[in-house]
Amino acid sequence: MAHIELGLAALLLGIAFVCDVRAMRIPNKLTLTFFASGLIYHLSSEGLSGVIFSVIGVLAGVLPLIALYMLKGIGAGDVKLFGALGAIVGAALSMQVLMYSILYGGLFGIVLLVLNQTFAKRIVAFAVSLFALPRNLHTDGFMTLKKNGLRFPFMIAVVPGAITTCCFMREWPFNG
Repeated sequence: MAHIELGLAALLLGIAFVCDVRAMRIPNKLTLTFFASGLIYHLSSEGLSGVIFSVIGVLAGVLPLIALYMLKGIGAGDVKLFGALGAIVGAALSMQVLMYSILYGGLFGIVLLVLNQTFAKRIVAFAVSLFALPRNLHTDGFMTLKKNGLRFPFMIAVVPGAITTCCFMREWPFNG
């Protein structure tokens, strides 16, 4: 991976991180700008094959996330962010970042659930109700957790995912 690609990706993720943490939103201007930057960079450096590289990267970044978006697990900005990232770094690296991001997101989600006192009380109440009063089981209080929405900015998981991806790259640009 060229230093320019790594720099563009780092800049995209850094700005998106700040935006997402502050407002739980990733602006369209940001994703569109970096999508165009990745496309133009690859067009100018590799010609038509560079454009194909970028387009495949966009598809690899966007298509897997559509299901998560439809299930309301992530926002549309996250989907577009991975499209822009794919345009810059290509399919393989965007998929690796996505894989690690989902793993980190799951880990952070579990930590948030465990640390949330309301959730812990609901778990205990649910467990007690399973054994104490099986006929009168009411799970309304337990199931409202999803409605209330323990949410966190996905970029909190994406940045560590990107760093982990870089750590496992064979061609780590800063090694020599």
